[in-house]
Amino acid sequence: MKILIAEDDLTSCAVLTAVLEEGGHEVVVATNGIEAWQVLQQPHAPRLVILDWAMPGMDGPEVLRRLRSLPTDCPPYVIMVTARGGNLNIVAGLKAGANDYMTKPVEPDEILARVEAGQRIIEMELLNHRRRERAQILRVESSLHITALRDALAAKDAELRRTQDALSALEARLQIPCWGDLRLLSEPRHRKSAHSRRKARTE
Repeated sequence: MKILIAEDDLTSCAVLTAVLEEGGHEVVVATNGIEAWQVLQQPHAPRLVILDWAMPGMDGPEVLRRLRSLPTDCPPYVIMVTARGGNLNIVAGLKAGANDYMTKPVEPDEILARVEAGQRIIEMELLNHRRRERAQILRVESSLHITALRDALAAKDAELRRTQDALSALEARLQIPCWGDLRLLSEPRHRKSAHSRRKARTE
């Protein structure tokens, strides 16, 4: 996993880097708060951050506050590291937005264990994010499919109406007579036939 170490103490930074790289992680280093903030604003910023409390330029809590103000569905996991002990400082760090809190000196096994715990949480958040994205895509696809069906039905309905109008116009042009008109048309033929029969009897 790609991890940002924001630590102004070079010795502590070197120790943390060696431990994490030995654990198979990729390490990015920032030696002050401003550098850390710049790294965290990049498109592919590390998803896990080990952040020192006291740093020049911008302290850890300020970096955290700015970081938590960024709109994102998958915020980074932040482990605050400081020489300050006591419950009040732990509470202050967590309120600032830290996911975890460690006091110096940091033991290699402990930092690796906490990083692994953070990595599991990050992976679960990414999985949930992908599920939400997939669900949103399915909702959009379903909506588009329903819209397409409605449009197709509307087109068929319009085509049917045009066909009915064309048939009505054709019937009007043909002027198909009713049965009464057919009887009227046949009457002269009947009269002519009767006249021919009378003329034949007189002859």
